Amino acid sequence: MLKSYFHKNRVEAGCDEAGRGCLAGPVYAAAVILPPGVRLPLLDDSKKLSAAVRQKLRIQIELKATAWAVASCTEREIEEYNILNCSILAMQRAVQKLKVRPDHLLIDGNQFKPFDDYTYTTIVKGDSKFKSIAAASILAKTHRDTYMDNLSLIHPRYGFEKNKGYGTKKHVESIQKLGYLDCHRKTFKLKGISIP
Repeated sequence: MLKSYFHKNRVEAGCDEAGRGCLAGPVYAAAVILPPGVRLPLLDDSKKLSAAVRQKLRIQIELKATAWAVASCTEREIEEYNILNCSILAMQRAVQKLKVRPDHLLIDGNQFKPFDDYTYTTIVKGDSKFKSIAAASILAKTHRDTYMDNLSLIHPRYGFEKNKGYGTKKHVESIQKLGYLDCHRKTFKLKGISIP
């Protein structure tokens, strides 16, 4: 059962990212502040839910949250600063976009960087432990999936609507056959594979 808070009587924002291990597309992050006692019966770690349930929850979270925000880092930023730094930067950007300033941040994972005098707690597998982090995981995932679906309309031969930029066999075969696009992360080397 997901916990409602880490510190009682403090305004907490849960933060998570999506797309860290992809070969293409930005990394997205979300920050979510949920009101006390909010009811979201289907809420769970986004990886455990179907796409249809995630979309349903996205609507509910955006309606019921005290505040929420989504941000991203581009492929070029990922190439320049690396994916770990960009995952953290995207979460920081999401927090900065919140319309309510939280007292404390709950960060999914074990790494973050101090900024703007925020206190924070890193929580491994936090998206399966705390409601606000689970909500952030769903917003980050669904907003990124929408981006990749739209990208698939521009580049239909890469199957982004199905692979969402992850390194599936068909996606890798498309890269081998057609080459890299601007949206691909060139620093994510594919072992033993020659790219035109």
